[in-house]
Amino acid sequence: MMKSVLAAALMTLSAAAFAQQSVSFVEPANGATVSSPFKVKFAVSGMDVKPAGDMTANTGHHHLLVNATPIKAGEVIPADEKHIHFGKGQTETELTLPPGNYTLTMQFANGLHQAYGPGMNKEIKITVK
Repeated sequence: MMKSVLAAALMTLSAAAFAQQSVSFVEPANGATVSSPFKVKFAVSGMDVKPAGDMTANTGHHHLLVNATPIKAGEVIPADEKHIHFGKGQTETELTLPPGNYTLTMQFANGLHQAYGPGMNKEIKITVK
């Protein structure tokens, strides 16, 4: 009985800790109209930013997906023009995009670029004029 109560308490604490983990865009705001180049700033709560290769628990680094589908939990984020890696632990960048409408997705991943999944990504839509 005591083991099951303890196990339930630990599961609740783990779920609560995960629920407090999130990423967000500091800028630009969702729906913003920007001119290239423009600044993109990332934020993370409940985890620490560490460079690629660092596999410390509750850490990772940012990736910016441009008009790309979010990556499922555990899958490696590709490195190409639509999947920009910030493996040095950067929390902001300057982005240049041609005029148009874009969906930007911030995806947090571990030191091996394995996505943490839907709980650790954030999507915004912007217009580049």
